[in-house]
Amino acid sequence: MSLKDVVIIGAGAAGSAAAFHLANNGWKVTLLEKDSSDSIKPCGGGIAAAVQDWFPFELSPAVVQIINRVEFSWCLSDNVIAQLPGSAPFWIVERKKLDQLITNKAIDAGAELLRPFQVVDLKKQAGYWQLTSKDGRELESKAVVIADGSNSVWPKVFKLGPRIQHHASTTSVKLAGKGNLLDGSARFEFGLVHHGFAWAFPVANGVNVGVGTFIGDQATNSEAILEKFLPSLGFDPHEGSRQNAQLRVWNGHHNLHGDGILAVGDAASLCDPFLAEGLRPALMSGCEAAQSIHLWLQDKTFGLGNYTNSMRTRWGNSMAWGRRIAQVFYRFPKVGYQLGIKRPTAPQRIAQILSGEMGYGDIAQRVIKRLLLKK
Repeated sequence: MSLKDVVIIGAGAAGSAAAFHLANNGWKVTLLEKDSSDSIKPCGGGIAAAVQDWFPFELSPAVVQIINRVEFSWCLSDNVIAQLPGSAPFWIVERKKLDQLITNKAIDAGAELLRPFQVVDLKKQAGYWQLTSKDGRELESKAVVIADGSNSVWPKVFKLGPRIQHHASTTSVKLAGKGNLLDGSARFEFGLVHHGFAWAFPVANGVNVGVGTFIGDQATNSEAILEKFLPSLGFDPHEGSRQNAQLRVWNGHHNLHGDGILAVGDAASLCDPFLAEGLRPALMSGCEAAQSIHLWLQDKTFGLGNYTNSMRTRWGNSMAWGRRIAQVFYRFPKVGYQLGIKRPTAPQRIAQILSGEMGYGDIAQRVIKRLLLKK
């Protein structure tokens, strides 16, 4: 059994990003995927175009729409329109294509992909990590990256991420055709959803629609919401295939690393607690994890704490404010819509957050103060 430098559990966006950067730096990387073929993931596909800066190859083959206009509504009326600045501030990607693209680039850089390989045992012994698959295969590695999504059991086992997890409940619908949604235009509806919102993103040959709730553990009767929301988009209320999911969202500053092990993406509970953005932090964490492990493999006196610290600075500090905004906004959504979304400066601020140019901390104190004073 040959010793690997890094084994990555999960070949999604976060895992494949880590695999590419580590393999590109010359390390012996094995990427594990439990499924024998690509599965459909409940992902709207929205992502800031700024993530391109983190990769030396083009992500454009996975991009199916460039969003330059966002429409907000309250109970299907009282519309607000935000024009997004720049040539490509916000992308819609096809998630399957994105994962495959980055995984293939990792393989081209020298990474090994094993699928199906479902890890059922993970432990450290004699200074190295030992992994065992469901069918009895074994691997040994110096470092492990946990990247197998919101259903991962390993973060809890190794005390990575929040001890108490907070979830967003989502229902995703994939629709054929565009209805009345224009190319380059995304839609967010706040009034129909209790403690959350609905969204619609155009894709290559259809529309991705979703309903998400962010306070409490159960989705708010998504079928009743879709019966109203889908016709507003020009679709039959029962059209499309449904998929339900629980997303781990950011729930406080926590350790994301251990002794030669760390968690990335949804497994690390990095999803935005206000807008459910998960792709950007997934890719960010994969890139940051690779940099941290690269330094650690060169000189283990570095430790892996710089990964936790970097994600706190680059993502967690903004999410701390995003969580506070969400707790107030979703409890008093009509006030939030009037004082937040409909303010004259709101479209510009929303555009900057969606494009990654601004974090929640830049606006949070003013927003929360307005909401609390007017509720």
